[in-house]
Amino acid sequence: MNYVEPIRDTNVLEDILTYLKKDSMRNYIMFTIGIYTGLRISDILKLQVKHVRNLKEIRLREQKTNKLKIITINKILKEELKVYISNKEDYEYLIASNRKGNKPISRQRAYVIVKNVCNKFGVENIGTHTMRKTFGYHYYKMTKDTALLQNIFNHADASTTLRYIGINQDSISDAYKSMKYF
Repeated sequence: MNYVEPIRDTNVLEDILTYLKKDSMRNYIMFTIGIYTGLRISDILKLQVKHVRNLKEIRLREQKTNKLKIITINKILKEELKVYISNKEDYEYLIASNRKGNKPISRQRAYVIVKNVCNKFGVENIGTHTMRKTFGYHYYKMTKDTALLQNIFNHADASTTLRYIGINQDSISDAYKSMKYF
């Protein structure tokens, strides 16, 4: 299994979002939900319009942990969702398949979408967790609040969280780059 990294460069992240918004609103919303909530792809795919329409928060039971998760919807995400769902019914999936009727896309399809767009912009070591890790990485860079991220991600300890979002690797890389003897 390959190690999945966050998207560290905010310029590249902005380019990806701009591209997705023009190319496919569904894919744009999937990616936007991922980077603004830090949810796993399995939880994003089960969201329906009724889970976000006119609401301040997303409430769901995480598929992996079976824990209740309450996520306040960021105002940027809220505006994007409002436009996206304006002509949709409450029972529709946010990330609906074009071929399966009222069913979400598969995790494999989500991976292909993320992989293709990241490849287009030269981002390597990606997967569906890239969106979740991007959320964590940038939140950490803004706040340095490891304890809160640990709680958001349901990690047992802070070192797991830092390793997960790629901060440890950044520090290791910086150590190698800074080494000099004379």
